[in-house]
Amino acid sequence: MSSTRQSKIERQLQRDLGEIFQQATNSLLKGKMVTVTAVRVSPDLSVARAYLSLFPVENKQEFINYINKELEGQIRFELGKRVRHQLRIIPELKFFIDDTLDYIENLDNLLK
Repeated sequence: MSSTRQSKIERQLQRDLGEIFQQATNSLLKGKMVTVTAVRVSPDLSVARAYLSLFPVENKQEFINYINKELEGQIRFELGKRVRHQLRIIPELKFFIDDTLDYIENLDNLLK
């Protein structure tokens, strides 16, 4: 169960990460559209798990691995510039695929 402070930080990080990905679409992400659907922060605020919806990406896991390995440092640096007055420690970022849209599409196909 998350505290009120955790919830506020999660919403702030989701908003800031969304803006960072929106600005980085052409330069870093090779024209792919990335949406931050959720962010979960550990109780000590040291780790943030961001769930991303990717479009149009063929191999989503490979793209998530690219973001985690190649871009995590740059994204964390940009995030640090935005939240430096709100957070003492900039959380370590981990990115995961948000597959809720695929799940909904699969359910829709099964119901048809």
